[in-house]
Amino acid sequence: MKEGDIILIALRQADGQFKNRPVLLLKQFPPFGDWLICGVSSQLHQCVPEFDEVVAHAHTDFATSGLVTESVIRLGFLAVVPSREILGSIGAITPERHRRLLKRLSDFLVQ
Repeated sequence: MKEGDIILIALRQADGQFKNRPVLLLKQFPPFGDWLICGVSSQLHQCVPEFDEVVAHAHTDFATSGLVTESVIRLGFLAVVPSREILGSIGAITPERHRRLLKRLSDFLVQ
């Protein structure tokens, strides 16, 4: 696994059940290798303009993302998970998009 990968992980749903969902690996933390992740959703109406990003069919990294439909990368849906909970990688976004998302999140946190 590497930063920028889209992976599957079991996330708790509103009803308390766990369901495998795609998330983006943002950054790995030392010393134990836990990951800062953000949610990925096909519910495009959840996109926060100028904060989240949509991965659309027309984008160069849609095919490599492993996503089956246009989806929103939700920077407001963050969690830290241990590597052992990662079920596997389905794809990746471009390094440019990854850097842009990290910068946007960092800028938001220091406001």
